[in-house]
Amino acid sequence: MGLSRRNVLGMLGAAGVLGAVPVGWAGAARAADGAARVLANTVAVFAGTEDSNSRAETAAKRAAIERTARTNLAALDAASGDTELFAGLPLGTSDPNLTASFQKLYEIALATRTPGVPADLYGSTAVQDRVLDRLAWLHERFYGDQSKGYYGNWFSWEIGISQHLTRTLVLLAGRAPAELVTACLASMDAYLRNGKDGDVDLDSRFHTGANLADITTNRILQGALTADEARIRKALTDQLTVFATIDPYDLRHGVTDGYYADGSFLQHSSVAYTGSYGKGLLSRVVQTLKVLDGSGFAHGDELVPVVHGWVADGFAPLIFEGWMMEAVKGRAVSRTGTGYDDVAVIVEAVVDLASLSAGEPARALKSYVKHIRAGSRSALDPTSFVSPLSIVRYADLLADASVPAADLNPPARSVAFNAMDRTVHRRPGYAFTLSRSSDRISKYEYMSGENLMPWFQGDGAHQLYLSGQDQRQAYGVDHLATVSPYGLAGVTAPVEHRATVPEAYGGKLFYDNPGHPLNFTASSESQNAYVYFPTATGAHSGGAVLGAYGAVGWVLTDDVPWRDKAAGILPDDFVAYRSARATRSWFLLDDEVVLLGAGVGDAPGAGRAVTTTLDARIAAAGDAVSVTEGDSWVRWADATQGTAVGYVRLAGPAAEPRLTTVTRSRRTVRLSNPDTAVTKQVFSLTTAQPPGAGPIAFAWALLPGATAEAVRSYDAVRVLANTPRLQAVRHEGLGLTALNGFGAGTHHVAGLSVDGAASVLVRQSGDEVAVAVADPTTTRDTVTVTLRGRTLRKVSGDDAVRVRAVPGGTRLDVDTHHVYGRSLTARLTG
Repeated sequence: MGLSRRNVLGMLGAAGVLGAVPVGWAGAARAADGAARVLANTVAVFAGTEDSNSRAETAAKRAAIERTARTNLAALDAASGDTELFAGLPLGTSDPNLTASFQKLYEIALATRTPGVPADLYGSTAVQDRVLDRLAWLHERFYGDQSKGYYGNWFSWEIGISQHLTRTLVLLAGRAPAELVTACLASMDAYLRNGKDGDVDLDSRFHTGANLADITTNRILQGALTADEARIRKALTDQLTVFATIDPYDLRHGVTDGYYADGSFLQHSSVAYTGSYGKGLLSRVVQTLKVLDGSGFAHGDELVPVVHGWVADGFAPLIFEGWMMEAVKGRAVSRTGTGYDDVAVIVEAVVDLASLSAGEPARALKSYVKHIRAGSRSALDPTSFVSPLSIVRYADLLADASVPAADLNPPARSVAFNAMDRTVHRRPGYAFTLSRSSDRISKYEYMSGENLMPWFQGDGAHQLYLSGQDQRQAYGVDHLATVSPYGLAGVTAPVEHRATVPEAYGGKLFYDNPGHPLNFTASSESQNAYVYFPTATGAHSGGAVLGAYGAVGWVLTDDVPWRDKAAGILPDDFVAYRSARATRSWFLLDDEVVLLGAGVGDAPGAGRAVTTTLDARIAAAGDAVSVTEGDSWVRWADATQGTAVGYVRLAGPAAEPRLTTVTRSRRTVRLSNPDTAVTKQVFSLTTAQPPGAGPIAFAWALLPGATAEAVRSYDAVRVLANTPRLQAVRHEGLGLTALNGFGAGTHHVAGLSVDGAASVLVRQSGDEVAVAVADPTTTRDTVTVTLRGRTLRKVSGDDAVRVRAVPGGTRLDVDTHHVYGRSLTARLTG
């Protein structure tokens, strides 16, 4: 029984989930043994073992655990009154304070189970009993009465508190009174208010993706505390649904959150989120596989290949020299943690996944860890790992001379994450990532005072990462804070002031209007759709990949809030903003990324000035930055970092380069960030259109790392068409023609005819012609492409590409039905 390892990534569904859980029940004795194994595994994961903690590599981790516990004990001693458990954390109305109180008790308990911590903590029954006594006090006064609880954020009650409480009970399972365990389990069940009958509800929009993994992991451990096989089995069956690849044409429980066939990951129904929630899901499921190891409750080895696929196809393209790209972090993009910190979490998961793997998959994962270590511009601190066992595995892996460093990405790779409206283009020397939006994918994510000025982050914004640079000097929170939100790289924006959510709504972190028919409360669906993560209204967003080359097309449209405010659906005091207009293409080649825009300007009748920022870069205040320019080119260089970018105008109006010094607080973009002022040199290259001006078209080539001579002499790409209906370029050196057709009708260019909305790449090499086609709307059944000239025949490619001769050339009928924007390719010869 079980699942096919080869097909599990694409086929794991309801039947596969059931196949990963043994059909036969273990029975009381075996269930007790399995539960004991789960508890022991869990303690080892978080506290380490005598062997792991005797290693020098874990010394800093042990010291951190000890230091945190002693700090918490001091705060416990310093608490005053009957509404504080820890000094400075008053209880009764603050769910963050309550969550933190449970967390601090867990951290004290952890020290008592961590070998290598001094004996006044490790193994101290007195400290453990004190934790249990305070846990009972906390439960009795501030948690156990459900009529007084569930204020604030739902996450605190259904996930955050339960995580700390459950782990504490696991650590102290040998001493925790049975009545306390029973009472705590009943309370945690009662707080699953977005669930059903005190359990997970797979039809709930709150119980999806990373959130579902968190909840079910808690419930697996809770079941182990009482050897409740039914609870463990139900939690496992629920959790295993996150392993199923999302089929947008056959959604299970209406859930769009999770991993897609193209490697995309969504959370919150429409937010590109690999770098935050996706990272959390990866970490949680790998932890669960470790906790279950040897318990007999699940066939974990059948699930490992699925997670390997997530790493290779979902995470690896998004990690550049040890840095997680901003485009997939949602509101977390405004936090002070860095892309290097994000990748440390992923590295721990990959290290542990390799330990659960065998053969070539294990070797590939180990080599990838070494590759990240070798390429990162920030030393990874394994003390940040959750588990001392992971620290030891990491150290052993790095010391293993038989494991070479090797990327999971080929040196040149172009990836169309069309299911989340993201594109990544990688070359030796740089990586380019592009964020779009559509009626499927959100323009941005704001929530809880995080990412306060997000309005254009999904409007064609890009990041151009340059090799050899510490990316903290180029991106991260300091980039977001110092670059104007209206002047993000790649963005066309109206010249107007937009209010943050707190500014617009009297200091509140959301739009509060529960009396309206749309029921605007902090966590309502209307709040999500109109405030937190609204989608765009257009369908055209996507592109094709041919080998390592790509073409992307996108149409800038209004968002749903503006549309519905104009239609009278939203209240008069709801704040909405109108977008500018543009039809955009990006052609992703070797030495260049070509940017085209047509129909660029303000929305009809809006009367605003409009700017289009072709690129925006930051540098440290003391860096030796220079900007030079000629008649049709600009070059930015940072001699201190050894980086440069050239910009060559291929068509359209000139753009203005600017280099200014900006000082701004990190709190500007997130209310809970420290009020730390950062100063950066900010470079921008911008075209400006005054109010009332007609639409413009432009074409530029971005040349990462180009020398001054290469910029001045650049002429590799020719623009074939640049209108709101058709955008196309030709690179003679590559033999490549790339185009994006917009709207209905037949588009003709350079011996090609394409019907309707499509993205097409055609490359000729000798007698062979390679073609890639994608439907950027995800709604078309068939795309037809005609190649004029000699008759060609198909020699290989996707079955969905049908080839036949027609007068004057060759016709390709490409079946794009239900492929969700995936590229379909064929190789032809004549």
